[in-house]
Amino acid sequence: MVITSFLFVAMTGIVRHLGSDVPAMQAAFIRYLFGCLLIAPMVWHAWPGRIKRSTLGLYAGRGLVHGIGVILWFYAMARIPIAEVTAIGYVAPIFVTIGAAIFLGEKLRVRRILGVVCGFMGALIILRPGFQEINLGQLAQLCATPLFAISFLIAKKLTDTENPSFIVGMLSLGCTITLLPGAILQWRTPTMEELGWLALTAAFATIGHVTLTKAFQAAPITVTQPLGFLQLVWAAILGMLVFGEALDPYVFAGGGLIIAATTYISHRELQASRKAAKLKAGSASLS
Repeated sequence: MVITSFLFVAMTGIVRHLGSDVPAMQAAFIRYLFGCLLIAPMVWHAWPGRIKRSTLGLYAGRGLVHGIGVILWFYAMARIPIAEVTAIGYVAPIFVTIGAAIFLGEKLRVRRILGVVCGFMGALIILRPGFQEINLGQLAQLCATPLFAISFLIAKKLTDTENPSFIVGMLSLGCTITLLPGAILQWRTPTMEELGWLALTAAFATIGHVTLTKAFQAAPITVTQPLGFLQLVWAAILGMLVFGEALDPYVFAGGGLIIAATTYISHRELQASRKAAKLKAGSASLS
């Protein structure tokens, strides 16, 4: 999840650099088309043969909701600061955590709830000045967050039986198909430089989705989500150093709370896993 946060912020910076020169739907389509090409060898290697109809439905549904969310995210990225886009995106873990408890049967331990809530509070501290007047960029990102939460939950469900590389490949294919009609309607011939940047975006995003899927496979989603809050810290630093986006005290206060929450929950989960391992080892030796 830590590696994922770095990769996604790198992708965010490139999209911010491109701005609104390329229509959001077209830029998203090109990014996912490149992603399909990058992941194709891994998908071919991981091809399971016959895919169950129910599993295929999950892939199709994820491609649709994620594709719509990406359009909204690209639109927001071109219009509001990087840290603000990232902070608003932290509404998603609230939906993810609740959804994981309802649909995946994961336990909501107090420390996990505390980590998610503190991270969300940190995001709200950063956003408080911006919420005085909500613009279209903020509204687009607010609408994208529950869609990404649904996508994450489907990905977590798929990791029970499917190969992570294949899951990422099917997401790229599903999003490409979802974005194609809108991209055709908005098409503007991109320059070679824009294609180069979008190809790099695809590389960062594709690798990021692989590491994200592996994180979902390795641990409960309520454990991995709080670590994603670190992405806000990297986004704020990138916005300040590269794009001259001002940092105010609210950003530092919110970022500090997010780091504290992330550090706490990671420490607690490590302690719990070590305790469980000792108990398991002890019971095995007794038997």
